[in-house]
Amino acid sequence: MKIGNVEIKGKLVQGPMAGVSNPPFRLISKEKGADLVCAEMVSVEGMTHNNKKTFSMLAVEKKEHPMSMQIFGNDVESFIVATKWIDENVDCDIIDLNIGCPAPKVAVRSASGSSLLKTPELIYDIVKAVVENTSKPVTAKIRLGWDKESVNAVEVSKLIEKAGASGITVHGRTRSEFYSGHADWEKIKEVKEAVNIPVIGNGDVIDGPSAKAMLELTGCDGVMISRGCQGNPWIFREIAHYLETGEELAKPSFEEWKETVLKHAKMLIDYKQDEGSAIREFRKHLTWYFAVLPKTEILNQLKEEANKINTFKDLEEIIEKYKEV
Repeated sequence: MKIGNVEIKGKLVQGPMAGVSNPPFRLISKEKGADLVCAEMVSVEGMTHNNKKTFSMLAVEKKEHPMSMQIFGNDVESFIVATKWIDENVDCDIIDLNIGCPAPKVAVRSASGSSLLKTPELIYDIVKAVVENTSKPVTAKIRLGWDKESVNAVEVSKLIEKAGASGITVHGRTRSEFYSGHADWEKIKEVKEAVNIPVIGNGDVIDGPSAKAMLELTGCDGVMISRGCQGNPWIFREIAHYLETGEELAKPSFEEWKETVLKHAKMLIDYKQDEGSAIREFRKHLTWYFAVLPKTEILNQLKEEANKINTFKDLEEIIEKYKEV
């Protein structure tokens, strides 16, 4: 798969997730087999107003490449300012535009993300402006539409291509569905058949068989895994192995699981330079990681305890509790 001039060696993409896909998460995903990793969305308004937290979210590690930086907003001029700054100062390979986030604070309060699906002409103007102000390939991530009565993914995708984008990711749900029900892969297929740039399918890929099924049904060029890789970065190598051999890999051993969890936590501490803050953020990751392990009587108790850890030592102790059962 090729996005503009960026070569992606395989078909597996780690999706952008707010509050989740920071550099440590992306590095772990890459280590376990993700072919392209995507950063959490960054506000173009935050960049234009020189928000320190916003700029801190633009950090990229050398081992991440190829990687994609995602931005969101609804004002063309703000997109231009943010794009120029990223083009000159951020070591990303691709700039991705968020036209799919369903969260109320993004889609409603700031009229960004999936709210843009209600104004296809504005999407065209934004994509065109970003493409014209960067040397990097530009992609967009969309949903099928705002709701079932306004499904317009094909129309929007054609405009995105016309505006000069190098790829599109389609989540097979409308904004009103959030993450409920089943992703409509048939609609992803319609988008793939309507444009000539790479299309990445997103929604309900949880393992090798589901990835293969999506690829075969839609004909899309790649699959994006978002919620499915939370606490389970091994999903990338498992899917790659299945696509290549038709065989399902065994789950990671407890020792590999433990090593990965501790490594992720250490990287997060180094990234945030604050053990307390990092470990509190890692609580949700530990809960997700526990879901990969074989179920035991103590597992539910440990998930509750995971929401109370405050130090790296607490993390080590809770892991030992599981091991001792």
